[in-house]
Amino acid sequence: MEDGKVLPSSGKFFASATDRTQSWNGIQQEITGRAQRKRAYDVTAQVRTSGNSGGNADVRATLWIQSPSGREQYIGIGNVQASDKDWFRLQGKFLINGSPSRVVIFLEGPPRGVDILVDSVVVKHAGRVPPLPPPDFDNVLYGVNVIKNSNLSEDLKEWSPLGPCSLNVGEGSPLVLPPMARDSLGPREPLSGRYVLASNRTQSWMGPSQTIADRLILNVTYQISAWVRVGYGGSGPQNINVALGVDNRYVNGGQVDVNDTRWHEITGSFRIEKQPSRVIVYVQGPAPGVDLMVAGLQIFPVDRRARFKHLKKQTDKVRKRDVVLKFTGSDAVDLRGTFVRVKQIKNSFPLGSCINRSDIDNEEVVDFFLRNFNWAVFGNELKWYWTEAQKGSFNYADADELLDLCDKHGLQTRGHCIFWEVVGAVQSWVQSLSKEELMKAVQNRLTGLLTRYKGKFRHYDVNNEMLHGSFYQDRLGADIRSYMFKTAHELDPSAALFVNDYHVEDGTDTRASPEMYIQHILGLQAQGAPVGGIGVQGHIDYPIGIIISSALDKLGTLGLPIWFTEVDVSAVNEHVRAEDLEVMLREAYSHPAVEGIMLWGFWELLMSRANAYLVDAEGNINEAGKRFLALKKEWLSHSNGHVDDQGEYKFRGFHGTYSIDVISSSKIFSRTFVVEKGDSPLEVTMDF
Repeated sequence: MEDGKVLPSSGKFFASATDRTQSWNGIQQEITGRAQRKRAYDVTAQVRTSGNSGGNADVRATLWIQSPSGREQYIGIGNVQASDKDWFRLQGKFLINGSPSRVVIFLEGPPRGVDILVDSVVVKHAGRVPPLPPPDFDNVLYGVNVIKNSNLSEDLKEWSPLGPCSLNVGEGSPLVLPPMARDSLGPREPLSGRYVLASNRTQSWMGPSQTIADRLILNVTYQISAWVRVGYGGSGPQNINVALGVDNRYVNGGQVDVNDTRWHEITGSFRIEKQPSRVIVYVQGPAPGVDLMVAGLQIFPVDRRARFKHLKKQTDKVRKRDVVLKFTGSDAVDLRGTFVRVKQIKNSFPLGSCINRSDIDNEEVVDFFLRNFNWAVFGNELKWYWTEAQKGSFNYADADELLDLCDKHGLQTRGHCIFWEVVGAVQSWVQSLSKEELMKAVQNRLTGLLTRYKGKFRHYDVNNEMLHGSFYQDRLGADIRSYMFKTAHELDPSAALFVNDYHVEDGTDTRASPEMYIQHILGLQAQGAPVGGIGVQGHIDYPIGIIISSALDKLGTLGLPIWFTEVDVSAVNEHVRAEDLEVMLREAYSHPAVEGIMLWGFWELLMSRANAYLVDAEGNINEAGKRFLALKKEWLSHSNGHVDDQGEYKFRGFHGTYSIDVISSSKIFSRTFVVEKGDSPLEVTMDF
């Protein structure tokens, strides 16, 4: 093409899709019968574009599947930003769960009028990649600050201004560590009272910095903590951010909004997974002209194992109960001194997962799901954009099938979600409605969904992510959110109605700080909204137990049940992912205000987040999955012993269902019983 300027990447030919009038126009091939179900496939393509004048365009590989019943499914395989300057490598992976009647792979994506050029497409069975080895943490100095001259005893040695601002040392900052650093580090020497003052700032990104690349260890999780303050000037709250420049990548190490001249705590976390050539930590954020002050900056490795020991003790207090088994009846006297075997059959704490309609076509996915979870939430099938993608055309079949599966196997379900406040999640026909039409559509959505499923869902996320979006509030006024709650309660009084949002627990997003979430909930309650629970999503990177626990403590002051509703953690190294998952599960399970945990999936290629799965696409349980199963096993109580002289047997165990075998010389007595939550010892009478 173009007089020989565009040549094949390899071989003699390439294909071009021209005269495209829609973004989904492209080039395809039917591969029905050539891709087996429940097997993972790698896809590699060499692509480029033409006709977009040097700009980049998104080229995507997509799989279209049609079931024998006519149900259609589109699976995103992978994408690449391509241009007309060179050939680009597009890579991805897919899994077919069911037994389709047709399978087509196609390349699409760029705007209409832009040609898609394809040199090659290869689809082959994905070989199992050996997992990375566990990181070596033997030489990690936990709790040791990697920031040099943090107390400024050597003036500004090791410190540099980021950008042409001025740095000076001031006096009068707090002498104590910030609370979350103190909780992680324990008793320490007082701070010096000195701080770095950044002045003459002409850009928001200007502030104090240090280069720390040679002080970091790969795959170690670091906690960040500091006192920060702003000078006078600026309008409204000033955002302060501890950030890292890892080569050319920005990493958010924590944020706080400051609207006065007091000292404020800032905290966050990060981890480096690939060896960088340069890492710089800097503090930025306030408006140009506003002075920025930083005191006691700490960046230190966190000893997760030490934290786990504390959490195990806390879990024993919160999730267990003393039990006294009393033996009565004509055979009770003979049972004194006999052997007792107590085994917990299941833990009653709600532990669930996200599941999608297409997932249940895979028997192995269903088997893992049913064996390991007692609650479910549907990934998309209850969302408005799924149940009514086009106005007046309803699809409840997918949700009905998932609900039938859960009902059949005794799983409780969460309803996610009635509305979604973020405009990008609102279907185009809803966005196009007038104010009056939109209000009518909202009423119809509430009535249609909650009447159809009355009594079926234990919870509803009423209006998802209200801290991050405002579509309905902007269009229908400040009262619409409380109206949604009140109307939902009228239609289904049995369901607990939740708020649900993300980044509440990690310190990285000032829009969703615990304080902002609390004010948001109090505002809804002031308008009469019957808020019945707090949803903390739990999509998190580099979780730090102290930061999570602090957020839960603050939210717990509202007295509402807290649920982690969408937990996933992402790390390329399975061992690191396992540690992250253990942090999340232990922190949640040990906290008295948390009443349930939902994972946002568990199976590779069936999750929205990369490198978060517990089981690979072909059913092999990885290190994160093994850690999950080990925790489930740890949270079951078993006890052996003998009936005492009072005809009793005592033990302390997790809440849930138990079996007991009393083994005498002549017979075995067997019973089951349930340990409910409670503060006082539970007395269970065993009548023989």
